[in-house]
Amino acid sequence: MSEIKIEHLSVLARVPPAEIKAFVEELIPALEPIEVLVNRTGLAMLPMEEQVKGTTFYLGEVLLAEAHVRAAGSEGYAACLGRDLEQALAIALLDAAQRGQVETDAIIDFVHLHAANQQAEDEALLRAVAATRVELETF
Repeated sequence: MSEIKIEHLSVLARVPPAEIKAFVEELIPALEPIEVLVNRTGLAMLPMEEQVKGTTFYLGEVLLAEAHVRAAGSEGYAACLGRDLEQALAIALLDAAQRGQVETDAIIDFVHLHAANQQAEDEALLRAVAATRVELETF
C-alpha cells in the first residue's frame, strides 16, 4: 500500500486553502463513502531546537486544525496551522486517497507543482533577506 510522504503533507499544508479544497472536491466521488473521525481545532506546543547544544525547547503554543478521516478503505490524517477545518479535512482526504491508491498520479502531480512553486517563493524570500545583510567587518 502506498503512503503519502511527510514531505508531501508539508507541501499540502502550505497550498492556498481555496486551491486544495477545489482539487479535493473533484476527488470526493472516488473516495466515498467518507467517514470523518476527527475534525477540530486545538493547541499544540511548538518545538524549537537550540542551535548550540542541540536541545529541544518549546517556544509556545500554536493554534492548529486537525482532521482524521476514513475514505477509500484507508485512513488519512492532517494537521495545519490556523483554524481552517476544511483545509485540514481536505489534506486528510488526500492522505487517505494516497494510502488507498486513489488518483495517486493526480495527487503527486498536484504536490510536485506546488512544491516547485513553494521552493521558488522560498528562494526569492531568501534572496530578499540576503540583500539586507550587513557585513559588520566593513564598518
